[in-house]
Amino acid sequence: MDFGKIPYTSLDKIDFGLPPEPEENKLVLPGQRTASQKIYVGCPRWGVKEWIGKLYPKGTADAHFLDEYVKQFNCIELNSTFYNLYDEATIAKWAAKAGAVDFKFCPKVFQGISHEGSLTEKLPLMHAFEKSIAAFGEHLGPLFLQLSDGFGPQRKKELQYFIHALPTAMNLFVELRHPAWFEAKEMEWLGDLLRAVNKGLVITDTAGRRDACHMHLTIPKAFVRFVSNNLHPTDYTRIDDWIKRINDWLNKGLQELYFIVHMAEEKHSPELVSYFVDKLNAACGLHLKKPFLIQGELF
Repeated sequence: MDFGKIPYTSLDKIDFGLPPEPEENKLVLPGQRTASQKIYVGCPRWGVKEWIGKLYPKGTADAHFLDEYVKQFNCIELNSTFYNLYDEATIAKWAAKAGAVDFKFCPKVFQGISHEGSLTEKLPLMHAFEKSIAAFGEHLGPLFLQLSDGFGPQRKKELQYFIHALPTAMNLFVELRHPAWFEAKEMEWLGDLLRAVNKGLVITDTAGRRDACHMHLTIPKAFVRFVSNNLHPTDYTRIDDWIKRINDWLNKGLQELYFIVHMAEEKHSPELVSYFVDKLNAACGLHLKKPFLIQGELF
């Protein structure tokens, strides 16, 4: 992910501290830990050839990458649905590879809906998108609607119309990038809108856009896109801060967490996911499975 990317040499100058907890989060978190909480951790794609011999067995063919990915992670941010509309048969084939395990696909809404023209004209296409991804069945996780960098608050009415037209039961998060959305008055408007229709707001933690790491929860679920920097030392200290925040959210009643690790050099993603899972398990008394390297040690 290039959003918020800065030179590697500038990373030590960034204040990566997480913002304070917004007061409005009390509106969606009940204040005490719930009996069944779900945590899903994964990467943006399964087709990483550098994982062959490291995470995937040597000789693994492209057609079997997803089979191996499912053994190592319990969710995936499905960016491929942003670039293409897939038929139900293809979606069902992917879902079948997850078998009986608790694995979630988190499809990114097709760019023809989110990035081309007005949202007010895209409901028929959105319904077609919904119909195809329904083939994921029990393996369908949250959808996320990423709007373009130029989609600002001047298009509020358009966003409001589109969001209100979606089924209330649809598990969807919205990702906004225009800087004006992160001003206090606009975040207040967004919070009111999304809470009213049971939709979430993506949190994007990236070096050059600290405003997008906003901490606002509009439903008792969180979707975090963590943009790391190829195992730079700050990746680990940032994860440590996230562990504290997630533990606090869980203690306050967060029901679901989706934590997606992005990295320019994806061959190193398993190391950081493993670090995250180890730390989270230790801090929260969990037993999440972490990626297992075929050869060598993660640390």
